Amino acid sequence: MYLNKYNLKNKIALVTGAGKGLGKACAIALAEAGSNLIIISRTKKDLVQVSKIAKRLKVKCKSYVCDITNYNEIKQIINSQPKIDILVNNAGTNIPEYFEKVKRENMEYLVKINTIACFNLAQLCSLKMLKSKNRKKTGGSIVNMSSQMGHVSGPKRSVYSMTKFGLEGLTKGMALDLAKYNIRVNTVCPTFVVTPMTKKFLRDKKFKKDMLSSIPLGRFAEMSEVSSAVVFLASDAASMITGTSLLVDGGWTAR
Repeated sequence: MYLNKYNLKNKIALVTGAGKGLGKACAIALAEAGSNLIIISRTKKDLVQVSKIAKRLKVKCKSYVCDITNYNEIKQIINSQPKIDILVNNAGTNIPEYFEKVKRENMEYLVKINTIACFNLAQLCSLKMLKSKNRKKTGGSIVNMSSQMGHVSGPKRSVYSMTKFGLEGLTKGMALDLAKYNIRVNTVCPTFVVTPMTKKFLRDKKFKKDMLSSIPLGRFAEMSEVSSAVVFLASDAASMITGTSLLVDGGWTAR
């Protein structure tokens, strides 16, 4: 009975940055739970691979090559969909620099992709969700991919933390405004996860040692541990959860 609440059959989930890393893992996990997919990435070959996996899982999958910072393209993609039930606002990046050495163009780019683009996607998807006549009954879920660095910070993370703290605030404000429509909004906040994006940082042995020493569980997170948290928040199993953060951080922020 309770496991049925995790079933996402007949739902439609839009996932950004779905071609690789956490976005790919989230898209596949949602498909395994029965959700149909709308996947967005800048790289076509990555989308093709995810689409093939979705086909094997017997769910529908639409894919779009798009840079999420291109507002007009994103708007066109979202407005062309018949329905959206779930948004996983996953696409984002980091450019580690000490505060006194932060390049203005890097700062502006991180704000653009990590915060402004997430805002635009969330607003556009919310408006699409509201066009479903039975939305209050069926509900909706928006999961913003944040970070433990949206709750604490660290060396060379000033700008990244700024964007993720902003995303945390946006999530709480959205949750309050959208609650009357039964659209829930939460963040998932991973610790360091071994992905194509983080592998380059983890080549630094000292950095890797420092990171592991800050995680009480003594290891980095697996992508499946993050994607399962996303599926939970997207499902009816989390129907009373909104405006909060699910920290998948191995205890980092408990210190």
